[in-house]
Parts: sequence; structure tokens; C-alpha cells
Amino acid sequence: MASLISSRALLSSSAVASTSSAAGPDSTLSYLSLHRRHSVALRQIRPAAAAASQSINLSARRLRYTNLTPKCFRTNFVVDVEHVVRPADGIRKDLPSDRSISYLSLTKSVDILDSKSLKLTSEEEQDHLSNSLFTELTVLSEEEQDTLAATPAHRGGLYALYGSYLAGNLVERVWNFAWPAAVAMLHPSLLPVAVVGFFTKLAMFIGGPLLGEFMDHFPRIRAYYGLNLVQISSQLVSAAMIIYALANGTAQYTTATSVLVQPWFMVLVVAGAMERLSGVALGVTMERDWVVRLAGANRPVALAKANAMLNRIDQFSEIAGATIFGILLSKYDTATCLKFASGLMMCTLPVVAILGQLVNRLSSGVLDDINKPAAPSVSEKLVAGTQPGRRVINPGNIVKKGFKTIKHGWMEYKEQPVLPASVASVFLYFNIALAPGSIMTAFLMHHGISPSIVGGFSGLCAFMGVAATFISATLVKKLGILKAGAAGLVFQASVLTMALGVLCCTRTAQQAPLYLFLSLIVLSRLGHMSYDLVGTQILQTGIPLSKANLIGTTEISIASLAEFIMLGVAIIANDVAHFGFLAMLSTSCVVGAAWMFCHWLSNPTDQQKKLFSFDGSSHHSTQ
Repeated sequence: MASLISSRALLSSSAVASTSSAAGPDSTLSYLSLHRRHSVALRQIRPAAAAASQSINLSARRLRYTNLTPKCFRTNFVVDVEHVVRPADGIRKDLPSDRSISYLSLTKSVDILDSKSLKLTSEEEQDHLSNSLFTELTVLSEEEQDTLAATPAHRGGLYALYGSYLAGNLVERVWNFAWPAAVAMLHPSLLPVAVVGFFTKLAMFIGGPLLGEFMDHFPRIRAYYGLNLVQISSQLVSAAMIIYALANGTAQYTTATSVLVQPWFMVLVVAGAMERLSGVALGVTMERDWVVRLAGANRPVALAKANAMLNRIDQFSEIAGATIFGILLSKYDTATCLKFASGLMMCTLPVVAILGQLVNRLSSGVLDDINKPAAPSVSEKLVAGTQPGRRVINPGNIVKKGFKTIKHGWMEYKEQPVLPASVASVFLYFNIALAPGSIMTAFLMHHGISPSIVGGFSGLCAFMGVAATFISATLVKKLGILKAGAAGLVFQASVLTMALGVLCCTRTAQQAPLYLFLSLIVLSRLGHMSYDLVGTQILQTGIPLSKANLIGTTEISIASLAEFIMLGVAIIANDVAHFGFLAMLSTSCVVGAAWMFCHWLSNPTDQQKKLFSFDGSSHHSTQ
């Protein structure tokens, strides 16, 4: 653009000179002499490209003249711009600072009103000037666009992320299976397991938005180190408390209430809450933030493949963790198995620390960026100080700002454009009975099912999650991403309804109906994980990266509230005989989630149509 302005200005000066030269050589010299008294202002304009030619050294400057004639024609004219007046301030370093005399030779002028093209002394100079004036935009072919969309922005960092996710998830899945199985052996009741889960979900409900706010303003790598340290330390403390309880013998715990009042159980509750809070925060930051930055937010196929890989790693960890610990539990005593799990935790901590640093290095420091808001963050408001370098914690503001942060997180969550999809995910968390988890593990252990079979049940559920990554890819290709999510929810609701019928119409004391019941639950996980995979990409598409941690942890907080309510019901109905009532509530919530998502899909908003304009015709794969 700068070259174009300069060329027009020089042509205008040529017009003035040609008019004066029409009266003769004396008139031309007189005009030039008079013109030297006037200043020529050179506006500093950043050139769009390199100079048009070596002979054109004023292509980045604009010349301002007066008394222009409407039409001119002149050949072989030399313009002298000897006296140049520059601005006093703001001279750019990339422009020459000397007041050298510059000349411009034009062999053929133009008819300005006829808008003819500028002719230079050679065709080569003409082509060079044309390329400098008009930027050539490269348009990728459809194949090249597909290749770019499927290529991660930071492939090496993404592979390191997979390794870190595998190491951390494997330990987490082992522990998620180990602690309810161990606690269930202390007393034949659902109450101890339900109480630990109850306070864990309460901690997530309260602390989730606050933790997400801090994570959005803290350095990612440091937060990653801190969360891993807190999680593994909490797991070690919890394992030590259960080992201590088993060493003292289970005969003293005659009632479920006698277990709840033990000091070691109170420590177990606190440690369990801290472990789950840090674990969920790690999951959110890696699944909603890190993977988007490493794969590329504008590369949907690469992002979908990365999401599918993380899902497969998660399910593989579920299979390996539950199966291995279940086999060990069937051969060795519980204390020995917990010691094995503790050793695995301690070995994992340095591994995840090294891999976390490797992720950042292989991605050229992309994780070093911090989302800086216009207003100070809550973490900055919690400290006060008037002197530079002096930051004093203000205890009076902690509670107030904490509640303000929670409210802010809920408001951001409510205003997200894909709210119904997120609420449907939250409804699935009400299903605590008909899903692999602490309540189901305790239920099966109380029915005398072998720990190896319980571990195999959890492993099969996780295997369905792996199969869902391939099935969901086919569903997305044929139905689109939104309809694929609806299909997963409807399938899960239908199969769980059949499982509820088997549970209510038969006696679970018999092995055959119980195994049929478990088989239907395993099959239902296929629909659940299909929606989980598709729903993750729906949320990644609709939620800005700057709010990913806040909205993600708030969603987990609300989901924890759902589990919190259901675990409260389980505490009231703590007898195993009341498991059917919990199963009925769980099935109703899954049916409600399917209805809500389908209703949203049948009544799309303008924003939904804009975000998912490719739906129904997209060829993006989640595989």
C-alpha cells in the first residue's frame, strides 16, 4: 500500500512539472527553483513488502504536492527532492537517516484519468513493482487444507503429553479401585464408602471454581507440578490410614458408625477430598487446555484425534489399574496390595514431573503463556499491599473473594453457548449406582463377588470406552457431531432401563441374573463413553480458551454436586437392600440427560448453527 501511495505522489509531481515545461525550458527551471523553497513531507509508512526496485528508494514514502493539473503527459523527466523536512520525533530505525538527494527516472508517464497501468523501463521492473503493490495470497487446495487440519501444531509436545497422561492416570485408576475395595472390607455397609465420597464431592463443589480461577492465572507448568505433588501425597496418606485400620483389626468396628468416628477415618476423608480435587484439576487442565494448545484450536481433525487418544489412554489405565489390583487383591491381603500401590505412586511422581517439562520444551514454550485479564484476578485481590514488593495476605477478603469467584464461575458456566450439552454431562454424574465406581464396587463385594471378577468388570467397562472412540468416529461421519452425541445418550438410557428391569424383576442373590445385570451395565458404557468423547469436543468448540479452566472446573463442581446429592441419598439408604432405589434414580437421570440433549438438538439457536455449521456434513473424524 505504501508503494502505491508513493507512485501516485510521484506521478502527480510529474504532472506539475510537465505543465510548467510546456512554456519552455526557462519556465521549467523557474518552477523547480521556486519549488525548492517548499518542504516535502515524507510520512513514515511501513512498507508492505520490500522496495519495488533498487532505482525506487522512495516507495515507502508519500509526497504531498499542491496545484495539481487534471491531466498530464511527460517522458524522460527527473524529479529532484533535495530539501527534505523530516518529523522531529518517531523516526523509524528501518528508514535511512541521511538527507541524500534522490532521483526517479520515468520513461513514460500515464493518463491519470484513464487509469492506465504504470510502465517502467523494463518488464522485469514492472513485474517486481506489481508484486510489491499487490500481495499474492496463497490458496490451499482441499487436500492441503485437510492435511493441515489433521496435523498437530506441536506433535512432539503432544506425544509427551500422552506419556504424562498415561503415567498419572494409571496411578489414579489403581487408587480409585483400591480405596473403596479396601474400605468395604472394614464393615459390610455402604456407609463408610458413601461418606468418603460425600465429602469428596462437597470439596469439589466448593473448591472447583476457585481452583479453576487460580489455574487460569497461574503458570501452567508450576501448577502442574503442584497438583501432582498434592495428589500423590494425598494418596499416600490415604493408603497409610487404611493400612493402619487394617492392622488394628476389623473386629472392633461392630457398626458402621464406629468406623466414622475413628481419627484415621477423618484423616482419610480429608486426604480423599484433596486427592480428588487435585486430580480433577489436573484432568481439566490437560484435557481442556493443554491438548487444545498442542494440537491447535483451528485444527479440528488433529484436536479430535488427540481427544480420542487421551480417551483411549484413560480407558487403558482403567483396564490395567482395575484388573491388576483386582488380581493382586484375590491373591494377597489388602495391606500388601496397598503397599504395592504406594510404591507405584512414589515411582510415578518424578516421571510425571520430567514429562511435564518435556511437553513444554517440545512445544517451544507454548505452555508458558498466561491468560492475562483486563481486571485483576481473584488471586491478586486476595493479597493487599501498598509498598512495592510487599504483599500481605488479607484474611478478611479470602472468604468474600472466594464466594465471589464461585459466583463468577457459575455465571460464566451459565452463559456458555453449549450449556445444554454440558448440563447433559452433569446429569450423567447422578448415575452413581449403575456405573463402575465406589458404590458398585462395595455392592459387588458385599454380594461375595471375587475381587478378580470385580476388577474384570471395571476393565470391561473401560474396554467399552476404547471401542467407543472408534464407533463415535463412524457416528460423527454419518450423523454429525451433535447427532452422534444424541445417539450415545439414547443408547445408554435404553440399555440402563433394561438393566434396571433385570435388577428389579430378579433376585441378585442368584449368579446368573447378577451377571446379566453386569453385562448390561458394561454395554451401556459404550453409549456413555461415546457421548463423553463427542461432548468433550462440543465443549472445546464452544468454550473460549481463556475460560477453559474456569468453566471446566465449574462444570466438574456442579457434577460433584450431583454426585454429592446422590451420595447423600446413599448415606440415608446405606443398606445394600436399598441399592435398587439408587439404581432407579440413576436410570431416571440418564433418561433426563438424553431428553434434554435431544430437545436442544431439535431447537437449535443461531449461535449453535454458527458453531456447528459443519454438522451433518462434516468429514472430521474423532478417531
